Parts: sequence; structure tokens; C-alpha cells
Amino acid sequence: MTDSGAPALPKLADFPFRDHDTIRYGDTDKLGHVNNAVFSTYLETGRAKLLLNSDPPLIPPGTGFALVRLVLDFRAEMLWPGIVEVGTRVVRLGRSSVYLEQALFQDGTCTATAETVLVLMDLSTRRSTPLTDDLRERFAAAGATAG
Repeated sequence: MTDSGAPALPKLADFPFRDHDTIRYGDTDKLGHVNNAVFSTYLETGRAKLLLNSDPPLIPPGTGFALVRLVLDFRAEMLWPGIVEVGTRVVRLGRSSVYLEQALFQDGTCTATAETVLVLMDLSTRRSTPLTDDLRERFAAAGATAG
């Protein structure tokens, strides 16, 4: 908690999965800072790092993860040029869902925090499908709890 009673903002070191993206001039808006819609694209970079850069990837054959919830809090503006760092951590697992906490950083400053929910989907039926035992074990190793 901070002196104001609000929770302290996270630090990049708080997140076991980290990646980065380049802030492009085209990411900016008329005010000269990164447009709010682009923040979610940067968060997607972090999710892709978690799901696709594992060996083997955390997406079983015939399935995919669908983004079903994104709560995004803007904490500070981001400016071009620069690099945005993305932190991601798995916090909880549901029957077919994965709950993530994510944050964006520029030059060490937390610029956004997010709560993200992904649901594992069967690509042939287009319906949710339960997380496999293997996925549960792998997410648990990444810090997730069942719940």
C-alpha cells in the first residue's frame, strides 16, 4: 500500500514472463503519446510470449486461447520513441480459463496494469474446453493456483 491507501504499482521484476515491443511513431495520437488502443496490443505481446515461447507451446493441438476479459488501467503516458516492457504472470486457473495479471513499463515506470482472462477453445466446435492436466501442471509451475 502507498501512503494514500492505494496498492503500490508493480515492478517489472514482479513478473516471471517478460517481453518487450518497440513503440512506433504510428502508435501515437494527436496528443503525442501512445494511443490507448495500442496498450492492449502491447499486452498481447506479453501473452504471446507466455503461450507460444514455451517448449512445447502452451496451446494444445486443435485448440486456441480466446481473450474473454480485459480490464486495463492506465497509470502513465508512454511516449515515442522508445521500448515498452511487458510483464505477465499467471494468477489463477478455472475449468477452461487462465487468469493473468499484466503490466506495461517504459523506462522503469509502470504505465498500465491489466487483468486478463483467456479461455481455452476447441477450434472445431468453437466452444470452451477444459484445461488438460498437463496444462494445469505447467501453469501451476508458473505460479498459478486452481480456483
